Amino acid sequence: MTGFIVAAALAVLVTLALLLRPLVRIGAASALSHRQLNSAILREQLARLDQDLADGTIDAPDHAQAREELQRRVLQDTAPADAAPGLRAPRRTLAAIALALPVAAFGLYYAIGNPASLRPQAVAAATAPQEAEVERMVANLAAKLEREPSNLKGWAMLGRSYKVLGRGPEAERAYDRAGAFLDADAQMLADYADVAAANAGGNFAGKPTRLIERALRVDPRNPMALWLAGTAAMRAGQSDKALTIWNGLMQQLPPGSEDARMLQTAIDDVRGRAGGAGAGTAVAQAAEPAKQDKPAAPAAASVSGTVDLAPALRSRMAPDDTVMVIARLPGSRMPVAVLRVRGAQLPMQFTLDDSLAMNPQALISTARQVQVEARISHSGLAMPEAGDLISPVRTVQVGATGVTLNVAQVRP
Repeated sequence: MTGFIVAAALAVLVTLALLLRPLVRIGAASALSHRQLNSAILREQLARLDQDLADGTIDAPDHAQAREELQRRVLQDTAPADAAPGLRAPRRTLAAIALALPVAAFGLYYAIGNPASLRPQAVAAATAPQEAEVERMVANLAAKLEREPSNLKGWAMLGRSYKVLGRGPEAERAYDRAGAFLDADAQMLADYADVAAANAGGNFAGKPTRLIERALRVDPRNPMALWLAGTAAMRAGQSDKALTIWNGLMQQLPPGSEDARMLQTAIDDVRGRAGGAGAGTAVAQAAEPAKQDKPAAPAAASVSGTVDLAPALRSRMAPDDTVMVIARLPGSRMPVAVLRVRGAQLPMQFTLDDSLAMNPQALISTARQVQVEARISHSGLAMPEAGDLISPVRTVQVGATGVTLNVAQVRP
């Protein structure tokens, strides 16, 4: 709502500037009095009379007579009473318009507009009908393709639509029926592999790996295919291979971008977890709770609460899956604190403080407000993946207690 008010205020200011500019200019442009204006006209007529004499158009007696007449007019038209400016800048009008226009604009909006729609609750409510409309359109497309089973492009579009809606099994079946249409599209092959791996509980063996290989043959630099290839290597216990792939992907990302920072976090995470025990145990270490070697921060500089998993999703979590409780600054994708535990520990209490910082230069104790969420990952990797189980993001004040994070959604 604040953004709307700022934008509306700027629009009103621009409108005022355009409306008042001509009136303001009157103050300068109309400062000439009638006397000054008449004097200028008469001087021009005298100059023209002298030019006519020089050109021989009139003779000297006529010139002298006309000049005397103009001099009498100068004396008559430049009386002292005429010295005041004829026009002044309309200050009262300027003030009235400057006050009335903003009041009228905001009053009109509140009278015939919909201020309630600016509240977050109203925005969320307005989203629901849109989602229902999307579901209806996807259902119509599915029905049409059942009548046109040879429409491979349509099946590919349906697969992508189901993926966006988080309906993994339906997305994989639609991609299956797209067949050869996907062969030349690395991005769609990568999407297909992502869906297949998520449906297999994060297992990349077999079909997902074959799809990733096909995508990389079409485009060896496709970012999503490279990310999935590194993830597949991690799942297979091949940390060195994963790091090689991800380091290559890092060269494609703009330096300092959010994607580059997140990928670097994942690379550092893999290196840290694999450094002391070899590549073969890197994935197993992902499920272990984070060590807290640093002194605990004061309670006022932390956020605490509980994490629970919705009953409908319990069958989708393995005991060794990694639960991550993450705090970020609003508007940022980089965490200021991350807690890792095994899935078997749910439901659980959590406390996020400076001992869980990802970067000693970015501490939760220096923030006033953070966004907190919980994510359950099959792979244990720092970057979110399709099929992860997630909670809604909550914005809380640092120092908050009793924050409830209910993991009840599947990341598409």
